[in-house]
Amino acid sequence: MIQNIDKLTAAFSTISLSEMENVTLLDRMDKKFNFKTEKLEAVLFEMIPFYRLLEVNGISMQRYESPYFDTENFSLYNQHQNGIQNRFKIRFRNYIDSQLCFFEIKHKNNKGRTIKHRLSTNEMQLNNDAVNFLLEKTQMNSGFLNNKLTVTYSRLTFVHTSKCERVTLDLLLSCNNKTDKIDFLNLVIAEVKQDKSSLDSEFIKVMNQQKIKEGGISKYCLGIALLYPEVKKNLFKEQINTLKKIIS
Repeated sequence: MIQNIDKLTAAFSTISLSEMENVTLLDRMDKKFNFKTEKLEAVLFEMIPFYRLLEVNGISMQRYESPYFDTENFSLYNQHQNGIQNRFKIRFRNYIDSQLCFFEIKHKNNKGRTIKHRLSTNEMQLNNDAVNFLLEKTQMNSGFLNNKLTVTYSRLTFVHTSKCERVTLDLLLSCNNKTDKIDFLNLVIAEVKQDKSSLDSEFIKVMNQQKIKEGGISKYCLGIALLYPEVKKNLFKEQINTLKKIIS
């Protein structure tokens, strides 16, 4: 299925990075879905009338690399595991094909909104600019942070033709912690990003038609839970078991 991705996406109208400026959605509501790659063709077919596909330098499936940072005792991961609403993720995001790199801070507030702060950078290191940016946005001391996980995947990004909405489909997910690695080659992680939670979404209608239920786990939490046996993961057991059923 992945080998035929160009054929599957050829029917979409395209959109450029510059045209996407009005739908960056750094303050948004998110909904996640997971499904097998064998359903990808049917999902894409239903999306064609409503979405445009991001294309950068003639490439539609963009490669991403994201090193994530946490404390020695995984305090940021544990915020998620313990269901704390005001929580953060700290990462670099390398857009390999567009040759862009950002230091990013994702804040999930107690109203369920995801707010992303990002700083353009030329290196994936906690340099002075990144350290100061982190302190300004979170009051965190970068000296307590280490690279705990690196996540790579390929992404298809879609923008609704008339609404302020983006849909991302992530494929070929791989997580590593410099010692161990885990791959999810037949899994699609979908995310709808909207400016308002009540916004009607054609993609969510497609998910309902395909009998794909809403729900999921962040890539970071998934990788940490599976690659670090010592961490607590009670809250994620149901999501992890569901993912295992999907990809089995």
